Amino acid sequence: MTGQDENSNAMLAAMDRLHSAAIRLLRSMRTLDTQAGLSGPKLSALSVLVFGGPATLSALADAEQVRRPTMTQLVNALEAEGLVRKHSVGADRRRVQVEATARGRKLLREGRARRLGDLTARFRALSRADRQALLKALPALERLAQGRRLD
Repeated sequence: MTGQDENSNAMLAAMDRLHSAAIRLLRSMRTLDTQAGLSGPKLSALSVLVFGGPATLSALADAEQVRRPTMTQLVNALEAEGLVRKHSVGADRRRVQVEATARGRKLLREGRARRLGDLTARFRALSRADRQALLKALPALERLAQGRRLD
């Protein structure tokens, strides 16, 4: 095996570990979301509106990678629960913009606080060296998360 093959295999193994760790961390955070009383898709759509601002149904469907009829059903359910409100955009009544209500924003802030509290407790339980390593790696992880696939 050549040095390049070994480097490639080591890189693949490292990326596999990163992927697995990220998935496990996200899944463990998701268990806290059950306390909000909403399904994952509803929470996700509401999160886009709370942290990204108002959006049209089409933009929201694109952001959540679902078809517009699916998003319409989700938004209608969120509206019935008082978490979002819809209003027409301009003269075209078919174009609808959706925004989070104060109740929806509060629900998401509380959920984020639960996740951050849990994550902070886990972080504090790590050794000082592990905490420092994670803090040092944050800028690179943020760049990695913002990156785009080239294929």
